[in-house]
Amino acid sequence: MKEDFYKILGVSKEASTAEIKKAYRKKAIEFHPDKNPDDARAEENFKKAAEAYEVLSDADKKAKYDRFGHQAFEGGGGGGGFGGGFGGGGMNMDDIFSQFGDIFGGGGGFSGGGRRARVKGSNLRIRVKLTLEEIANGVEKKIKVKRKKVAQGTTYKTCTTCNGSGQVTRIQNTILGRMQTSAPCNLCHGAGQSIDKKPANADANGMLATEETVTIKIPAGVVEGMQLKVSGKGNEAPGNGITGDLLVHIEEKPHPTLQREGDNLHHDLYISFSDAALGTSKEIDTVNGKVRIKIESGVQSGKILRLRNKGIPSINSYGTGDLLVHINVWTPKELSKEQKEFFSKMSGDDNFEPKPEKEDKSFFEKVKDMFS
Repeated sequence: MKEDFYKILGVSKEASTAEIKKAYRKKAIEFHPDKNPDDARAEENFKKAAEAYEVLSDADKKAKYDRFGHQAFEGGGGGGGFGGGFGGGGMNMDDIFSQFGDIFGGGGGFSGGGRRARVKGSNLRIRVKLTLEEIANGVEKKIKVKRKKVAQGTTYKTCTTCNGSGQVTRIQNTILGRMQTSAPCNLCHGAGQSIDKKPANADANGMLATEETVTIKIPAGVVEGMQLKVSGKGNEAPGNGITGDLLVHIEEKPHPTLQREGDNLHHDLYISFSDAALGTSKEIDTVNGKVRIKIESGVQSGKILRLRNKGIPSINSYGTGDLLVHINVWTPKELSKEQKEFFSKMSGDDNFEPKPEKEDKSFFEKVKDMFS
């Protein structure tokens, strides 16, 4: 006994034509041979769904089926067989694809058939070098870019090879029947259009190389190796295609006195013995100009001074990093006679003997604090 057509498609007798079509398309995609290779059960379900849809999508056949059931199309019971040639003697895959091609997008293929995807122009790539100051504050750059555009006066016509679909269909015989596949047209490369007229200075696709100044807004906090995208500033596509993008690769220029580590900056400050002993003030670089910092008397070499929010803003808006100033007491390599005499006298002085306190952290403790 044949299975109920409404049950096969999973719809009620009150379902509209649109609901029946939607249900069939869902079943057809689920059991499509391309999706279920060498699966006899899936093929059988695919054929059942097609048979059910062939009847329920036709108003007259649906009315007969609702009144007489499957008997309406058996023997001489009022129907004379399924009009598409599917009745009685098994389903033919070619007939299914040809008769219900619109279900798969217009061309009978599983992946969309005759619907043409718009061709996209190629992307362009450039490198932009930024200073730490530009990275910290964000910057707007005007860059000259060579990009291809459709030449003025170029017109296109429907591709004669694919008839504007952008794809060519191939039929292949398999053990499941004749299978239909689609591929981009080798003449128009999927555009669906070919050159009609073009100026003499345009290339074979009607494109012309031009130079254009592009404004690039670079946000604060970008890092080395990051790639930004400027939409629609790559090469144009022939015909009614989509313009490609401009991909901007970020590079950092070395800074003479500052080193970057994530959102933090580091600065090595060298001071003399006398400055370390007596205390002093020094002017140092930041990404927003120079600042003067105070060095307390008795400062030890290796001391790290943290200047809050003087680093790089986070690209993810998590705040701003710090500027870490590393104090290095410079030991002179050569001394005058008077200097030697002075340090000789101080060598036995108790005040010149090392007396590290708890706050004078070891090298490893400082490294740990730096990365915490």
